[in-house]
Amino acid sequence: MDYKNIEDWILSRLPSYQAIGKKAYNPGLNNVIKFISALELSLERLNFIHVGGTNGKGSTSAYISSILQESNYKVGIFTSPHFYDFRERIKINNQRIKKSFIINFIEDNKNLIEKLKLSFFELSFCISLAYFIKSKVDYSIIEVGLGGRLDATNIIDPLISVITNISFDHTDILGNTLEMIANEKAGIFKQNSKIIIGERNDIVDEIFVKKAKEMSSTITFVPDFDDQKNYSNVIYLNNNIKTAIYTCKALNLNNVNNDKILAGISNIKKNSQLIGRWTTVSNNPKIIFDAAHNLAGFESISSQLLKTKYNQLHVILAFIKGKNINELISTLPSNSNIYFTSINMERGMGFSEIIQNVGRSIIFDKNPKRLLDTVKMRCSDQDLILITGSNFIAKSIL
Repeated sequence: MDYKNIEDWILSRLPSYQAIGKKAYNPGLNNVIKFISALELSLERLNFIHVGGTNGKGSTSAYISSILQESNYKVGIFTSPHFYDFRERIKINNQRIKKSFIINFIEDNKNLIEKLKLSFFELSFCISLAYFIKSKVDYSIIEVGLGGRLDATNIIDPLISVITNISFDHTDILGNTLEMIANEKAGIFKQNSKIIIGERNDIVDEIFVKKAKEMSSTITFVPDFDDQKNYSNVIYLNNNIKTAIYTCKALNLNNVNNDKILAGISNIKKNSQLIGRWTTVSNNPKIIFDAAHNLAGFESISSQLLKTKYNQLHVILAFIKGKNINELISTLPSNSNIYFTSINMERGMGFSEIIQNVGRSIIFDKNPKRLLDTVKMRCSDQDLILITGSNFIAKSIL
């Protein structure tokens, strides 16, 4: 089979959580353990950094990778979701996994994959492990898919477990209180390891401290370092950058010094191609894409808007089903020009659900690209167009 057929098989035969929702969520570690065992993959050969939390996992992972690359290490990174190409999920030093490796992996293991009924995410994760082992990476950064305790990635024994922050998301699976969500996230803590917490939260801090003690692991809260420096003009990224910095410092590597840390931050685009976090798509008018999709994410971009100069704000929104649209929109400036579109997938929220939630007339076009063109025609060069609400609008609109 050629790569296109292999990729189509992965994407269609094994639907992702992002595409169809809870039906694709396969909690538990048994399938992955059986598959890894059958492939005789020695995970002890990899040095893991496990990154969980509600928001900021992807950017935190990217900055950790960039800093370690600048420190002359070979770094594997597994993240999700992808924006344009499946291979974005698995990279070594910012080079996407080779198509030939994916082809050979699927051809060699297709029968076992079908027998175990691996989910899309489980398969993606296992491919990354096999690739990192074969490539002999120095460090493997693994982003949690959903939750932590029952996430497929939780088979690893990391040097450091990271929790970026805790807020409400996936409450139908993780629980509808911050305490319940924190307990699920803390499930990635391992025995005799190090734990980095990116933000303090009076409601859940004690849960993390107690769990760390149970695991005989040291726990560090990044805000306790009282680092007031801003490393990015994107205000909300600074917490993630600081979390990455102190994660890398916790590795106690001679190569990781302040110069390398600053180089890793400065060269984030070269080293990770980080997108989806206040990403400037074009200018005149300025178009920004941000993958915010929950209340905490929208509050972050709203804070950033206060620091941004523009004449009029035009916001193009697309959501997955079940989102509380009014709650999210309420965080945006009251004079925003708001437009709605849909995502071409089963989970995409369509016109009828949007109307039902918003409860008023809206400007809607089911074709995201056409909608963007319409909005651009209404803009002056001093206006700002913000595209947000979902990771998955990126591919169809940009």
